[in-house]
Amino acid sequence: MSEAAYDLVVVGGGPGGYVAAIKAAQLGMKVACVEKRGSLGGTCLNVGCIPSKALLHSSHLYEEAVHGMGRHGIKIKDVELDLGAMLDNKDKVVKGLTQGIEFLFKKNKVDYVVGTGRIESPGKVVVQQSGDGGARELATRNILIATGSDVMPLPGVTIDEERIVSSTGALDLERVPEHLLVVGAGYIGLEMGTVWRRLGAKVTVVEFLDRITPGMDGEVAKEFQKILTKQGMSFRLGTKVTGVDGSGDRLQVTVEPAAGGAPETIACDTVLVAIGRRPYTEGLGLEKVGVRLDNRGRIEVDDHFATNVPGIYAIGDVIKGPMLAHKAEEEGSVCAERLAGQKPHIDYDIIPGVVYTAPEVASIGKTEEQLKEAGIAYKVGKFPFMANSRARSVGTTDGFVKILAEEKTDRVLGAHIIGPEAGVLIAEIGIAMEFGASSEDIARTCHAHPTLEEAVKEAAMAAAFGKPIHL
Repeated sequence: MSEAAYDLVVVGGGPGGYVAAIKAAQLGMKVACVEKRGSLGGTCLNVGCIPSKALLHSSHLYEEAVHGMGRHGIKIKDVELDLGAMLDNKDKVVKGLTQGIEFLFKKNKVDYVVGTGRIESPGKVVVQQSGDGGARELATRNILIATGSDVMPLPGVTIDEERIVSSTGALDLERVPEHLLVVGAGYIGLEMGTVWRRLGAKVTVVEFLDRITPGMDGEVAKEFQKILTKQGMSFRLGTKVTGVDGSGDRLQVTVEPAAGGAPETIACDTVLVAIGRRPYTEGLGLEKVGVRLDNRGRIEVDDHFATNVPGIYAIGDVIKGPMLAHKAEEEGSVCAERLAGQKPHIDYDIIPGVVYTAPEVASIGKTEEQLKEAGIAYKVGKFPFMANSRARSVGTTDGFVKILAEEKTDRVLGAHIIGPEAGVLIAEIGIAMEFGASSEDIARTCHAHPTLEEAVKEAAMAAAFGKPIHL
């Protein structure tokens, strides 16, 4: 049956969708959010960023207990892994946060509709509810597509989420693999590979390109690979996986040089396919209403997130740009504000990316490679954590801070950090870039001592004045 008209119906309850729904409701709109999973938060909260970070933290504590406490004069004997308890803790974290979003929906009077949404027309969303709930029709002035992304399949390899897993299955392995082979050296593959390496698995990463973390600043990526190798992870770069034979007790993975050459076989217990993600638009009815997609299957939108069909908008992983939860959140908030008549903006050059390994890796703005390609004259300021007193005192000295500033104006154009708390440290530089700050502005800002943040100040001094103090 037809229900009361909404100002906005959001299809998808992930980071972009639920933030848009809450923001729109706060701005006085009548809002409904449709989510088929039955649990809000999308891929990020349910089977992505949040559970993986819980496991990264737990596995880090385990590794520290086994290998890292002796230097602090703390002796621990007979450390034992309870994998079931570790996974239960991860699940409790996810459940608590998803319930928190449901509470926020109630608090802000957002109608939460559980079911699969399909756009029947620019003003109507039909929701097929789970079980015997039947179909509901939601009449609305505006529709926002925020359905996120799905795992990119590897041709010739079938994911069963048991021995051949995606990032979802990698969160719930029943035992620690003796040998885990990760296909893809991006953020997801390296994070999940790190979890299982810490817990005792041998980890081999196979990457089609000749480097890890494509798109990351080249110098940082090189240092990152060196540190991960030192930690025990092995890499096969410039290599492609052409098949996986699961007929025996162990998986037999066929690989060959990406540029062509003789194939070989690698035996392992588990294969993690982590070669990327693709927009999820299946079953939305986009063809019926005429919403245009680009050649990569993404929904085409203008600067206001509007599609070519009036009244239909899209944000997050289904449109162009990095597939990051915080990027989707920003777009969700900005889209709602635009629908309310406001004029917010997003600077896509100032969206941070973080790899939550140890050490962490964080980037914002332009890389050296991008600046060179654009012909922009720039200067570089670097400072190693080995020379930072706080890093030395807690024994986390790998890595460095690198700041890139325009040569003529000294305006900060990018920053890249590999080291302790990099994901936290990058925020200071993001705020500076949002306000158009120079490296001298950061260098002349007093930083507390002793803190890791002083490494940012010293790198800024190196960029602004040609040299830091403590190096």
